Amino acid sequence: MPSWKLVSGLCIGFFGSLVAVAGIGYAMVGVPNEENAAALSQNNVYYWADGSQMVAAGSGQNRQNVTIDRIPKAMQWAVISAENKTFYQDSGVDPMGIARAVANMARGGDTQGGSTITQQFVKNTYLTQEQSLTRKFKEMFISIKVGTKLTKGEILQGYLNTSYYGRGAYGIQAAAQTYYGKEAYQLTPSECAFLAALLKGPTYYDPAGNDGIDTTATAEANRKRSEERWGWILEQMHNDKRITDAEYQKAIKKYPMPDDRKASKGMTGQIGYLADTAKKYVLNHSNISEKQFDQGGYQIRTTFKKANVEALAKAVKKVEKEKLDPKNRELDKHVQFGAASVKPKDGAIVALYGGAGYENGHFNNNADTSGVPVGSTWKPFVLAAAMEHGTYRSDGPLSPMSKYNGNDHLKVKNNDGTYVLKKDNTPFFQENESERPWGYISLYKAMEQSVNTPFVQLGMDVGMRNVRDVAEKAGILDGSFATLNPSFALGTSTPSAIRMADAYATFAAAGKQAAPYSVTSVKFNGQEVEGFDKPRVTQAMPENVANNVTNVLENVIQNGTGKNALALGRTAAGKTGTTDENKSAWFVGYTQQLSTSVAMFREDPKSAKLLSMNGTAGEKSIHGGDVPTLVWTEYMKAALKGKPDLGFPEAEKIGEIQDAVGAPSPTPTPSVEPSETVTESPSPTPTESSTPSPSPSDTCGFFGCEEDGGAQNGGTGNGGTDGGASTEPTPTDTNLDGGNTRGNGNGGIFGGPEG
Repeated sequence: MPSWKLVSGLCIGFFGSLVAVAGIGYAMVGVPNEENAAALSQNNVYYWADGSQMVAAGSGQNRQNVTIDRIPKAMQWAVISAENKTFYQDSGVDPMGIARAVANMARGGDTQGGSTITQQFVKNTYLTQEQSLTRKFKEMFISIKVGTKLTKGEILQGYLNTSYYGRGAYGIQAAAQTYYGKEAYQLTPSECAFLAALLKGPTYYDPAGNDGIDTTATAEANRKRSEERWGWILEQMHNDKRITDAEYQKAIKKYPMPDDRKASKGMTGQIGYLADTAKKYVLNHSNISEKQFDQGGYQIRTTFKKANVEALAKAVKKVEKEKLDPKNRELDKHVQFGAASVKPKDGAIVALYGGAGYENGHFNNNADTSGVPVGSTWKPFVLAAAMEHGTYRSDGPLSPMSKYNGNDHLKVKNNDGTYVLKKDNTPFFQENESERPWGYISLYKAMEQSVNTPFVQLGMDVGMRNVRDVAEKAGILDGSFATLNPSFALGTSTPSAIRMADAYATFAAAGKQAAPYSVTSVKFNGQEVEGFDKPRVTQAMPENVANNVTNVLENVIQNGTGKNALALGRTAAGKTGTTDENKSAWFVGYTQQLSTSVAMFREDPKSAKLLSMNGTAGEKSIHGGDVPTLVWTEYMKAALKGKPDLGFPEAEKIGEIQDAVGAPSPTPTPSVEPSETVTESPSPTPTESSTPSPSPSDTCGFFGCEEDGGAQNGGTGNGGTDGGASTEPTPTDTNLDGGNTRGNGNGGIFGGPEG
């Protein structure tokens, strides 16, 4: 056993060492002050893809210190009552907070613990935001020294001048100007409580919302959190006798809603949306906090091409001027556009259109917003799922020549043959935009004319979960999916324009998918920040599935609802989309070089709810094939000028024809090789209603030849892909997927030798 002298000596030596270490630590640290912190604040500089400077913006332009006599007493007491009630009595250090930090570290958690106002001031001005035991002990030594060297008034002044209040505002003076457009000394007790609430985390307590940084930080959720904490702070001030009964009753009467966001210097036109998109990307792909980022010193190289951005904005403005007259037509008011352009096989966002500009009071980025249903632009995902997974009735992939009932007011069936029921146990009916009796038509034709009923039933047969999975692999984010009911097949989901352009880029790239990105490199004061490599490219769907989708979407432009895109004058594929009550209209289209989406919608500026566009632009209704397609075409002409027409990879036959339940079966015909010819053969039984033949100038498609093979998807001469017979033996009456009388040459890919 060691002697008592040895034990005593060791204890004295140990505690002496601690005192010596503490003394050295205390002597070595300096006392921070808010002037030094202000001097360190810098701008962030954003660069175009070619390396030229886009804009410099940040806290370096939005910070100004004020003395304690210019800060309202209510603001001082608000932070004391909310964060550190013993501020005027304590030593400036929270020993229990330090102990909790040590305990948390020992358990493998973070080192965050409760901090006094003095410690917060020290952290704001002297230390990094990292959570480490070393930083905690440094904070403790500096806080002790600050407590002995500075008065409580100087510490409180320093804290309020160095705290971050969100929206790039550092310090109480900048916060007062940013949120209320006034000087700090003019703030009311109610406004002071609001600003004090922001100190808990402006990302989550600014009622303007920050859902681009965190999807839970919506305007609605933030308003609720802010109002609750604002009321609690006022209550604490009242309980602490810092405001009178009369002052409390006046302050608590009405929540002091702050001003809307304002455009800072340089953030005009599309620049604000570009910088906002890049900032969100940086925060979501690094450990940099919003507070650190807004303190400045970062150099951000983006993927945005200045010429493309300007061309997209110009295209929107041109079509707006031609089609909309908000001064004289009420239904043209509050119309908005959102658009994005993405590079296939890469994911780089080369351009976006976010709205009218920060300077016009429009701060929501329409290119990156979620809440606008995409309508029929969703149908390609349903078709892709059918070609990849088949249906519950097929042995494998389904051919796009499979026929489904295209009639209006169709009762939708479950896989067991029963009808889908609504909540009141009545059958669910799916409507088309028109009452035209299409009969059983191929999915190829249904996509061309954007007929709803075939795709709703197809979605049920494939399984909406499979449709969802295909869309997600193509690039759609999980949080934007709607409920998996029959309407899911028609685009009730609300992905952003960026994500729709990126998902269609997957089709353009023969199934290769790359997540969209807007930043290629980040430096902090010249030093490279890790984590900004290009996203990995993956094979999201079989190559031939994507190529077949592309072939079907080429036909949408050539012969269907996207004909306005023919003015592009080069090979392209795309899909139009319009939603119920005409609340949004989309066009998403692509070449091999570029995939671009354009959304158009009306929004109530007060409630942010979508409004019908019936009557907008003087039209009965707005469709995706109208204004959005015109914008798309105008932009793509400029963006692709001088670039070669690469066409698309050739699509190979996929799947087997598996018509929906109830489809009439054609009379079987002898099987022969495609190279053989047959001059006489019985005509198959008609399966589709008659439609007029297209003009001879119409081109032949992958699934049919209209000049030589007859109308639509089959006909006389060299047969089309599907073959078939007309309901009348005249050259003018043809089937949708059949030909005039019968084929007289070599069959097409999906047709027999008769055509």
